[in-house]
Amino acid sequence: MNLIVVGVDQSEQAKQALRFALEEAKLRHTKLRVVHAWQYGTIGTAGVESFYPAVGADVSEVRDAAEQALEQTLREALPDTDSVEIERRVVEGRPASVLVNESRDADMLVVGSRGHGGFSELLLGSVSQQVSHHAACPVVIVRPKAKDGD
Repeated sequence: MNLIVVGVDQSEQAKQALRFALEEAKLRHTKLRVVHAWQYGTIGTAGVESFYPAVGADVSEVRDAAEQALEQTLREALPDTDSVEIERRVVEGRPASVLVNESRDADMLVVGSRGHGGFSELLLGSVSQQVSHHAACPVVIVRPKAKDGD
């Protein structure tokens, strides 16, 4: 297969996961597939407060916004990607379902963890938890870096 898949949104945790996945792809001399899932009705996944309603938007406009979000995340997180082939994929669907499907072709799936736990996880569900249980390949969950004093 020779493929590492990483799921991204515009969060800092996703950018950390993307940087980790790039380093793994360099070490393994493999292709990196960067996947951004989106759903019609909302744009953005950096947190509930950053969802933008897509009411009245054309599906192609929403998809274009998702593609732009993916490109911005790549620019911000990866200044140098020359040594790794990067495939960009923008897919309509629930993030966990999209990533589980993408894992079928992968040697490794990488996702970030926002660190939501406890009650909020029960209400919202966790992409990292879902993919860790259902992916067809090994999953790496990149945890947020600890802040000084934590």
